[in-house]
Amino acid sequence: MFRISRSLAVLCTSGLILTVPGTANAACKFLLPLGGNGSGPEPHIVKKRVERPKGLIGSAVGRTNWNTDFVVDQPYRSFKLFFTADSTNDEPGAYPIQAYLKFAGGGSMKVVDQQMKPPTGTGAKFGPFEAPAGQGVSQVNFKIGANNDPKASGFSYRISVQGCN
Repeated sequence: MFRISRSLAVLCTSGLILTVPGTANAACKFLLPLGGNGSGPEPHIVKKRVERPKGLIGSAVGRTNWNTDFVVDQPYRSFKLFFTADSTNDEPGAYPIQAYLKFAGGGSMKVVDQQMKPPTGTGAKFGPFEAPAGQGVSQVNFKIGANNDPKASGFSYRISVQGCN
């Protein structure tokens, strides 16, 4: 879903009509991932491959790459989330994509809950999402893949988040 920008027509003394961007276009800034240092050519883009934990207790312990948090460094009116598939998994079927706004005072709000299997190089833009009144957002969390579905592993993806004023 894309927002159509509004414009304001201004009549100049010369009789020309100029189109000036309206206030509907919010200034957006990419957020850095938690633990990111802001270096590299695209420090706001996280690239991961979803893997299942190994071993007998793998369903409870192990590095899975399912969760990624982005730090909200100032108050924003809304958030846009971006997902791109770098590869697909070998199994048929879709994989889950979830996203949450995490609040500074505790708690969270799920803003994305979809099953997807986009072709490589394609994906989705989610949002913009606004936090409920009185709730300050401290992090935005992406959860890609799921522990209870073996078909939700084995693919790679890129994600990023924007905060907008």
